Amino acid sequence: MDLSIALLSLAALAIAFSYSSVGLGGGSSYTALLAIVGFSYLLIPSFSLALNTIVTLGATIQFWRHKHLKWSILAPFVLTSMPAAYLGGSLELSENVFQLLLLGSLITVAARIYLWKDPVFKIPRSRSFQLWLSLGLGLVLGFIAGTVGIGGGIYLVPIIVLTGIGTEKQAAAAGAAFILINSIVGLTARAQLVDLPLDQLVPLGASVFVGGLLGSHLGAGHWQSKTLQKVLGAIILVAIVLLVRKVFF
Repeated sequence: MDLSIALLSLAALAIAFSYSSVGLGGGSSYTALLAIVGFSYLLIPSFSLALNTIVTLGATIQFWRHKHLKWSILAPFVLTSMPAAYLGGSLELSENVFQLLLLGSLITVAARIYLWKDPVFKIPRSRSFQLWLSLGLGLVLGFIAGTVGIGGGIYLVPIIVLTGIGTEKQAAAAGAAFILINSIVGLTARAQLVDLPLDQLVPLGASVFVGGLLGSHLGAGHWQSKTLQKVLGAIILVAIVLLVRKVFF
């Protein structure tokens, strides 16, 4: 195996282990990592969606086995996210447009990791508010997943908890299933545009499978909902700097 792919696989394993423990796929960090090492902009979303699929499949199964997955929570989100993910994955974007979308997405993710604080104001917890929030958030996150490969669980999980839609474990389970479904839909759409090189996908996929299986098992059965997001967020910050230089300078 090429040394660069081997090192990339180790990094992907660590990302998958950390994120899957709280029901996330790690798509933002995979995307950032691939951008840093210079993957083609045409391949980055497909790779990220494929790795997200592998990680969250194991995570979804683990959370389902532990009876944390509630379809009543998940259904409104995926109702709008699935068509949005397919639409996003079907778009043939120019490199400049893709880089701007990716940059905006990564900046938003970084803000979520480093600046997000539990709101001091009271968030409405009525059923109608929860339903419209679920439908709207599903639409936005599904489109982002299809276009740049970021699954959106990093937003979905805390919002489910803060609005009282579900418990922390239920939120993590819904996040894993949400990312899984939208990654499959987005990947299906992108398969019409590009083919993934198996010599690179197989080692990366094997690494995130192992990391995701271990992380989701510990997260669903034993660990509290904690993550190394602020440490792994350094990858995203580096990618933001490189993208800014590439797009504007």
